[in-house]
Formats: sequence, structure tokens, C-alpha cells
Amino acid sequence: MTLEPEHADRQRGELADALRRLRRAAGLTGASLAARTGMSQAKVSKIENNRIRPSVVDVERILTALGVSTTGEDGTRLLELARVANSDYQGFRTALQRGLGELQRDLSAIESAASTVRFFLPCMITGLLQTPEYARQTLTHPLVNRGAEWQSALARRLERQQILYRPGKQFVFVLTEAALRWPLCPPAVMALQMDRIASLSELAGVDIRIVPAHPAVPSGPLNGFTLYDDRLVTVEVFTGELALRDPKDISYSREIFDFFHEHALSGEKCRSFLGELAREFRSRAQADIP
Repeated sequence: MTLEPEHADRQRGELADALRRLRRAAGLTGASLAARTGMSQAKVSKIENNRIRPSVVDVERILTALGVSTTGEDGTRLLELARVANSDYQGFRTALQRGLGELQRDLSAIESAASTVRFFLPCMITGLLQTPEYARQTLTHPLVNRGAEWQSALARRLERQQILYRPGKQFVFVLTEAALRWPLCPPAVMALQMDRIASLSELAGVDIRIVPAHPAVPSGPLNGFTLYDDRLVTVEVFTGELALRDPKDISYSREIFDFFHEHALSGEKCRSFLGELAREFRSRAQADIP
């Protein structure tokens, strides 16, 4: 099933129409359904007219109020539509057409609107923690860039980092040792990147943790994601970015995040680990080992 925006719009419209038809078939008014579900009549009306995006929980409550089994054929189909309605996908090609700089502007707006942002990073270092050299490499490699203008994107990415110093914000980063060791840049640059992360870990609103390769962790990291408060999860893949708003998806993502957060080094242990990595990278640089 594709999750391109235009397809998701059709799915949301189909869901709204189906819920409205079911209510009418049950002989209920909007006010009656609202009373049964505990929702306001205005919310029921907006859901049925596709003016707001109902959560999966909202749809479950409506189906139950209408006497429609959530495990039957109709209920299962409508709940799947609700899950799609709470998911958005932006393809990488679409992002490139808009420009990498615009993507950085979007990220800045989302980060500014959130009180707490949690990053789970099993593969590489995220933009808010990157040095200019590391950031430049992530934006210019042909696998990512595809010929797009990157200078403004680099400038905006570095500007985004100022939010780490903003009072009232909380940023929590959980990185794996593999993400830190990935040789995206030459060893000397990677050493500076370790120094940068260690320095940022001292900020009042920043919590940086590292999951080391040893001891064993009883579950593996399937993918990275970012959790904005308890309202949005974004998952970045090579071909694009998926946004999830279903409360169940958000709750499960928080459970995953907390699991790895508990298995990670923090505070001075984290900074000591980063210092060891920095020394290792510098030794490789001095020995001219790529």
C-alpha cells in the first residue's frame, strides 16, 4: 500500500464517507453518536466531513458506538484506513524538488513547536549534533544530493542547532556505538565530531546517551526515529520520510525509545566513552589510517 500524500488524502475521504454512511444506516443523528462516544457533536461532524484527522482510537469508539465489530471485515478495513489517515509519506524526490534548504526549514518549525524531542539514532549522527564538516558530507554525497543545491541547506542546518540552547526545551539523543563509529568522514573529522557531541552533552536541555556494543542488549535496533512530544513520530529512510500520528504508534515508539535509553551510558560515562572514541580516531589520523 502506497502512502504518497495524494493517496492518503483519498483514504481519509473514504474513511469519512464510510463513517457517515454507517451512522445514517444505524439511524443515529450526529448528536446521538456524539453522546454515545463521549465526543462533541462538532468533532463528529468534522470527522464525517473530512475536516479533521480522526485517530485510530476515535474510529474504534465510533465503531463500537455503532455496533460495528472492530474485528469484523468492515471494522478491520476502517481501522486500517484510520491508520493510513494518521500516516504521511514524503518521498525523497519530492523533498529534492522543494529544495534541501526548505526541508531544513520544515524541521526547524517542527522542533520549535515541540517541548521535548527524542532522537533514536542507530545508524548515524543527526543534524542537531553535527559539526559543519560532518553535515557537509551528509548533504553533498551523490546518494543523498542528486545534484541539488546544498549550501543554503548546510547553513540552515547549522542555524537549527541554536535551538539546543533555548530555555524550556528538552532534547534527548540515544545513539548506538555503531552510529558514532560509522566512518562518514576522515578520522580527524570524526574526532572533532566526538568532541562536539561531548560538549553538547553538558547543556542543561540536552541529554545524550550512548548504547555501547558491549554488554549485550537483548533487542536490536530495526530503524531510527524522532519523537516530538507525544504527538508525532518521524521515520527517515533512503527513499523518504514517514510521519506517524496514531497514538498507538506513538506509544509503541516511546516504549522502544525508553528501552534503549535505559541500556545507554549517560553523563560522565557517556562523555568518557566519547573521549575514548575521539582518541581512537586521532590515533588513526596520526597513523594515516582511513
